Parts: sequence; C-alpha cells; structure tokens
Amino acid sequence: LHAARRAAAAGPRFRARPQPRGWDALPALTQERTAGRHPLADHAASLALRRRAEEIEASFGAIAPTLQALAPRQFAPGFADEAAATLHAKLQLEIPRKALAASWTAPLDLRGLHARCVLGTFCRLIAHAFDRGLAQFSDGEPADALIRRWGFHAIDITPCADGRLSGLTDYILRVPPSIIAFRESHAGAMFDVAHAVRHWESVELRRWRDGWPNAAEARTRFLKIGVYHLSSVAPGHEGCAAHGSDDTRAAGALLERLDQLAQAVRALHGPDAAIATLLIGVDTDTDAIRVHVPDAAGRMDIGRYADSRALYDATAHLSRDGAKDAIRDAVAACAGVPADDTATEGMRWFCGYLLKNNFGQVEAVRDWHQGRYADAGHTERLIVVGDPVDDLQLRNLAFQAQMQTVEEGAADLDVGIRILRAHHAAYGLPVPVLVHIRFDPRIPGAADAAAQRARRLAAAVTARHGELAARGDLCVAAVLRAADGSVLSPIDLTASHGDAPPEVHR
Repeated sequence: LHAARRAAAAGPRFRARPQPRGWDALPALTQERTAGRHPLADHAASLALRRRAEEIEASFGAIAPTLQALAPRQFAPGFADEAAATLHAKLQLEIPRKALAASWTAPLDLRGLHARCVLGTFCRLIAHAFDRGLAQFSDGEPADALIRRWGFHAIDITPCADGRLSGLTDYILRVPPSIIAFRESHAGAMFDVAHAVRHWESVELRRWRDGWPNAAEARTRFLKIGVYHLSSVAPGHEGCAAHGSDDTRAAGALLERLDQLAQAVRALHGPDAAIATLLIGVDTDTDAIRVHVPDAAGRMDIGRYADSRALYDATAHLSRDGAKDAIRDAVAACAGVPADDTATEGMRWFCGYLLKNNFGQVEAVRDWHQGRYADAGHTERLIVVGDPVDDLQLRNLAFQAQMQTVEEGAADLDVGIRILRAHHAAYGLPVPVLVHIRFDPRIPGAADAAAQRARRLAAAVTARHGELAARGDLCVAAVLRAADGSVLSPIDLTASHGDAPPEVHR
C-alpha cells in the first residue's frame, strides 16, 4: 500500500515492484480532493451520454403509462383506430389495428402488447443512430491511430451477456466503435475459442489482401479482451450468475479461456502469429474497472490489477499531467516493470488509456447516482439473441446472448430467461426476446438465408421454453439487419408462431 501511495505521488521516476493483491486496496490520499472534476474525466462526454441515457429511459418509460391510459377504453367504438394513433404519437410505433381489436369476450392482451412495444421501441432506438463518436479522439489524436502506435491493429472484445454490461464500450470503457473489430456477449464471457480464432483469421486475411487496418508486415498484434463482472454491494448475490456470483471463478475461468485462444492461434499458425490478450473486470455497482495488466512475459494474474476507482481517488488532486504520470507509474508497478520499459510500453499505455477513460464514468456515477447505482441487480428490458447489437448501449438495457443456434447458446439463453423471468414476473409481464440477424446485402441470397436463420432461431427459442410461451410469458420477435446497419426489417413469424414485431415509425 505504501508503494501504491508513492506511485500516485512520485511522478514518472517511481519504480515499484508489483503488489501481491489488487490496487483496489489503495486508500485515498490524505490530502483532500480538489473540489470539482477530476482533471482526466471528460465531463462533456458524460453529459452527452447522460442525455442519451435519459432519452432511452424515457422511451421505455412511456410504454406502461400509455397502455394504462388506453386499457379502460378498449371496448369503446373505434378503439383500435384510437389506440393505433395514440401508440404512433406517444411511442412512435406502428401497431397493426388487428392487434388492437378488443371485445368483452376477448379483451386486449395488454401483457403481449407491452412486450411488442418493448421490442418495437428497442428497434426504433437502434434505427435512431445515436452519435457514438464521443470517444473518437483521445487528447486530440484518433483512437485507432493511437492503438496502432501502441502495437495493436484490431480489438475483439467479449463481455459477459449480463445486461449491466450493456453500456460497456460507450459508457464504461468509452472507446469508439472504430477500434472494435468484433464484440460478442456470452454468459460468463465464455466465448468459443474456435470462433474467436476465425475472427482473428478474417482480420489477418484482410490485412494481407487489402492492407487494412494496416499492412500485414506491420509489427502490430490482434488484441482479445475478455470482460467479467463483480458486485461490490452484494458480492455473493449480484456477481456473475454464470459463475455463481463467485468473482474468483469468473475471473479465473475467463483468464483460462484467453490463454486457450492464444495457444490455439500459435498452434494453428505458428509462433509469429501470436496475439495479445487482456482481462478486465467491471464492478457493476460503480462501473469502475479492474485492468489485469500483463507482466513482461504477457502473463496475467487474477489477483493483480489496477483499479480505476482507487486510482481516481488517488489522483483527483493532481494536475492533468501529474495524474497521467501517476497512472503510468501505477500500471508499470502492476506489471512489475520500470515505467520506461520499452518492451511492455504499448500494452501499458493501452491499459492506462482504458483507466483514464473510465474516470469519466466513475465520476458520472458519483455525480448522478451517489457513487453507486440504486439497482444492484437486474432490470433488463429484453433479451437479444443471434448477432450482437452495439448501436444501442445503456446499463441494464438488454441481456445479449450471441449464438448461431439455440443448441450452441442454450446455456446463455437459459441464464437470460431465468434472470428476466425473476424481474418481469413480479409485474406480471412476459419476457421479450428479439432475434437479431445481420446479413451482407452484397452477397446474393444472403437476405433470404438470414431470414431462414431468424425463423429457425425464433422457433427454437419458443420450443425450448414452450411452457412459458404457452402461458403468454414469452414473446419472440425477429429482425434482419444489413451489415452496415442501414436496414432494419421485421420478420413475419406468423407462419410458425406469434405475431410479427411492430413496424418502427421513422
């Protein structure tokens, strides 16, 4: 701990050995923090992200009051037309009038309608195309140029499917989409190694053929990041459900999976094809991160990390340059190398970049949530299966389970259903599930193949949880998405089960 204090105060000359435990034990310095903002926290970006969060929350928050106001009038003459107009005006959704017809013998299915509105609102907000370029520059330099300078040409990131990580890249890490080549969520972040190898191969093929994102002969590496999560408020109950809320199990299993991927790439393509890996933990109560900084040999330890909240407190009184130097020294100490070690410089600077970025989120949670979110648990609105949705990010918005088939992703789906049932059942609401499938319109027949896959996946989800579906406790919809995100088309599932999702008014 004394070494940690010196790391924050001594400046760039500090050289320390790594501590046996994490930097979360770092106490605040005795000097009182200067009133106001941390010198490295981007308050303007935090305000923009807060406005986005409020818009998203308001959109979902309008659903229940709108339906509650309509419910007493459902038997009135002309109700279907009135309801359709109201839903269009209040929620910007186009609900077919036949879905709004009611009689005293067949009252309106308000539970199912609520699920349809949740799914439709999610799709409408995807089509909104929020500005995600807030983090495109770091200290005036493009982020993609910076990561290449630090020795990386592409980043593949796998967080846990838990909805509390739904804002991982935009809010928690604050990195722009331009530096993320792939992002897929899995329960416990337990990605498929063979699938991750194919991600690496696709990036390297494009480097050889097109020289993108840089030339194949450039001495940069592919970086795979795994993100687990923990709870500081209720560590034994609100941690990762896939690992029984055991932080050690969650971090250890993911570190083992990252090591397996690195071994697989070397075994298949030789030692010159080595990739870099990084393990990150997120405290879902504060959005602070643990960065498990690799040592000089590239090894990580689940008990050795730099903690952003501790570093935030320890550096808040410093100047901007002083805070940067303190972060660099703390990261170097965590890696067990001198702060001027050239061999590890790129990875260490990248770790410092993530820690610095996260300061803005730590401060935002402090300012707007009294330092910790009021809801330590799950309040997700829906489950997304199939291909990932990155465009729309917000904590606890959606549980994302990426899969090609239900058999492949059964464990992820079941975890998501269990989590959302526990939350939705208290309100008597069904669980909305959106099957989201991307296709490349440049490939002949890709749209038809994607539609078939969407229908198969939707049918398999319904069949796997048939009892819930039969009781009306599960609502499944499907959409197709062009690879560039320009087209979002609902899939008619009425031939197999259920209704088609509502069309989005643009």
